[in-house]
Amino acid sequence: MSPLKDISYIINELAEDRESYFNAIAPPIMQSSNFAFKSIAALRTAFEDEMGGYLYSRGLNPTGDILRKKLAALDQAEDCLVFGSGAAAIFAGVLANVKAGDHIVSVKSPYTWAQKMFDVILPRFGITTTYVDGTDTKNFEAALKPYTTLIYLESPNSWTFAIQDLKEVVALAKAHNIVTMIDNSYCTPIYQRPIALGIDLSMQTATKYISGHSDTLGGVLSGSHIMIKKIFDSEYLNVGSGISPFNAWLLLRGLRTLPARLERITVTTKKVLEFLKTHPKIDKVLFPLDASFPQYQLARTQMDGACGLMTITLKNGTMESITRFCESLRHFFIAVSWGGHESLVIPKCAGLLPGDFDKDNIEHQYIRIYTGLEEPTYLIDDLNQALNGI
Repeated sequence: MSPLKDISYIINELAEDRESYFNAIAPPIMQSSNFAFKSIAALRTAFEDEMGGYLYSRGLNPTGDILRKKLAALDQAEDCLVFGSGAAAIFAGVLANVKAGDHIVSVKSPYTWAQKMFDVILPRFGITTTYVDGTDTKNFEAALKPYTTLIYLESPNSWTFAIQDLKEVVALAKAHNIVTMIDNSYCTPIYQRPIALGIDLSMQTATKYISGHSDTLGGVLSGSHIMIKKIFDSEYLNVGSGISPFNAWLLLRGLRTLPARLERITVTTKKVLEFLKTHPKIDKVLFPLDASFPQYQLARTQMDGACGLMTITLKNGTMESITRFCESLRHFFIAVSWGGHESLVIPKCAGLLPGDFDKDNIEHQYIRIYTGLEEPTYLIDDLNQALNGI
């Protein structure tokens, strides 16, 4: 990654033309739907290339543009687009790289709305998807077809933290002229840089660590100028899924403190992890940068850090004991997502009816914990009392 001073420059100075807005430290919210032109010739030029300037905020907006340029630089990408949500970014990135009759190879159990697209929407157009265990690159190779156009990755994923060897997958994809796309939400560009490893499109949900305040949604799609322009001219403008000026401003605010928040969360997570590993009621802890993790060496190779998110299982976990543990926590909210200031917990069995719980299915026992910005002892004491009560 760039030296810390470069990250500081990106966050605080890049793309900020303060003299244009009265030398204000914080950029203004350009809450305008459209923009005026001094001549028909200038308007005609804007029609010819809407990405070349400001025409209509369905496309580019000055507030969003500041954010877009900063996020592209963090990703070490030539360009990027910012969407209203991570799901919208996934939709546009995938749709731009498939056509009727094509084939996709995806890691198994991707993010819910990625899988919904693969299983429900794309089959309407004859586009099929094969799911593979991405921990072995050979599985991607075995699944390829002559009409495979996209490999979809999620490394690490957000429950088991399964990792793909990105360099190996990139080499395979380039040999077959296949586009690669990754969900990099877990690491952010601070802890993992897929573009530098050769991935074509890197996506992250800005809702999480970029925002950091659990008060806005956003999705980021980074790649080459050619790829991003292709998406902008079609999927981005047609669907109208670009971020609003106000939400872009909120993400700019969150971005200012991203390194500091990640550093604090990382320190807290390590302390919480060590506590959980030694508690007698805990059976297993999954965390990609813990030495017990099955892919620990690969994680160390392609990730600079991991923070906030871990998965645990209880000894002799049942629907009742998992529910009691989660509901006994006083300082962890039961909620989806992660990356905000607040600590969270969510059990996998929340998506199951009680009669469908299978104690022999390890995935049914997963409890995902996110550590936020609270003091470590505050969280550890809460986890301890909840565990001791089951």
